[in-house]
Amino acid sequence: MQMLEFFNAINCFPLASLEVGQHFYWELGNLRVHGQIFLTSWFVIAVLMLGAILATTNVQRIPSGMQNFMEFVLEFVRNLAKDQIGEKEYRPWVPFVGTLFLFIFVSNWSGALVPWKLIELPAGELTAPTSDINTTIALALLTSGAYFYAGMSKKGVVGYFADYAKPVPFLAPFRVIEDFTKPLSLSFRLFGNVLADELVVAVLVFLVPLFVPLPLMVLGLFLGSIQALIFATLAANYIGEALEGHGEEHH
Repeated sequence: MQMLEFFNAINCFPLASLEVGQHFYWELGNLRVHGQIFLTSWFVIAVLMLGAILATTNVQRIPSGMQNFMEFVLEFVRNLAKDQIGEKEYRPWVPFVGTLFLFIFVSNWSGALVPWKLIELPAGELTAPTSDINTTIALALLTSGAYFYAGMSKKGVVGYFADYAKPVPFLAPFRVIEDFTKPLSLSFRLFGNVLADELVVAVLVFLVPLFVPLPLMVLGLFLGSIQALIFATLAANYIGEALEGHGEEHH
């Protein structure tokens, strides 16, 4: 759903009538959703499900092939969650952090490796899911919900919000602003980097069809991996902060 249309629906005055680019819309009742982002997101989910099925179909004591790769990814995510959340609290959050990392990683790589532009749509074009601001905001809001849930489930609602007044009460408004700007920084950082990389490669492919875009595509794969790592690391760090308390160090 378009973010501007959502806010226009709940406000008396429209925020804007400007729309960037063309989109392939699906009409679901009174909702208009970006169909091309759903299609590429389902492709990413299918790739992840296929990898999980291949890794767990015939589990061996000495792993090899896809099982070995997925166990390496699992160990990587576990270490990431342990470092950011803490050894006592990290285990329940490994699936969430791992899902964020793998979805963003495969989404970013699909934008660099899959020739989405060759598939024609009635309007708009297929791109990586993370190059759409709606996807990155949804991921950031899931992260926000996760760290609020983490803090409240451990300390209770009253205990969690009481931390906003520590060490001095007048800092409470700044803590509130900090918590609600975290999802914005996460979403715009991921969206901006992925979109910029796709635009640069598209322009260079148009100007110099072969040799120049190839190194940039390789660089795009590297940057896409780094963006997935940054998002997952910050999400785990925010959850660790919520479990320990605002502004406290967690180990």
